[in-house]
Amino acid sequence: MDREITQAKVFITVKTYPQPSSRYGELVCTAGLLNGEQWIRIYPVPFRFLTESQQYPKYSWITLDLERRTQDFRPESYRPRRGIDEPIQVGDVLDTKNAWAGRKDLVLKERFTSMKELIARAKSEERKSLAVLKPTEIVDFVIEETDRDWKEKFIAQNRQGDIFETDERGEMQSRPVVRKLPYKYSYKLLSEGDIQIQPRKMMIEDWEIGALFWNCLKQTDGDEAAANELVRKKYFDAFREKNDVYLFLGTTLQHHHKSPNPFIIVGVFYPPKASQLSLL
Repeated sequence: MDREITQAKVFITVKTYPQPSSRYGELVCTAGLLNGEQWIRIYPVPFRFLTESQQYPKYSWITLDLERRTQDFRPESYRPRRGIDEPIQVGDVLDTKNAWAGRKDLVLKERFTSMKELIARAKSEERKSLAVLKPTEIVDFVIEETDRDWKEKFIAQNRQGDIFETDERGEMQSRPVVRKLPYKYSYKLLSEGDIQIQPRKMMIEDWEIGALFWNCLKQTDGDEAAANELVRKKYFDAFREKNDVYLFLGTTLQHHHKSPNPFIIVGVFYPPKASQLSLL
């Protein structure tokens, strides 16, 4: 793809859970399909600090000027040309009121069934870092407790305020830190060519699963075990029973060359199974 793309039209399919950044304060990695065809990563995006009119939902079309991230060797990686000041035009959302066909036509143009093939392409000169995987089987859904607070350096930076965030008196105001998820979620899965007794464990870093946990926690009056049970019922029980599950996969810059499997799950695409559609 070109070094610069003016008025790039991107169909957004991925938004990862916000992460603190020592340089940018907080970032979200988003990805989608350029012109509905080629995978493209848009990073960094301080998503929660965009104006309300520019906070694009998943499965919406957006238009903006992009440039290659020169410090990132992954060919799909671009950044907004003017950073946070980049005007983003948010267009139509492709909803599912009538059918999932529109989303499927775009999302499933290229799909893989083998993690071995994907990893080989990531490690090759192609350096592929975004893809859709159709797993052979999702074996388990793993919930693990993790640190409950961000690293102190991120919290301290936020307390210092941001020179670009000022009140009516011109005084710097700190931005609210996104709540850290106290749990990690992963799928254990098999794909074509995998050994049945050795399913792959892959972490899920989608914003959607984080938002689901906080909503479930509210529903259960703060009972984390009950909230996680609701998360499991959706992502494991309901998805396997009612949905045709595909996984949006992406690599991280840090682990692309180092990790035997550099991919993580950055989103879940779950159109209803054909048998479920017949009931609608």
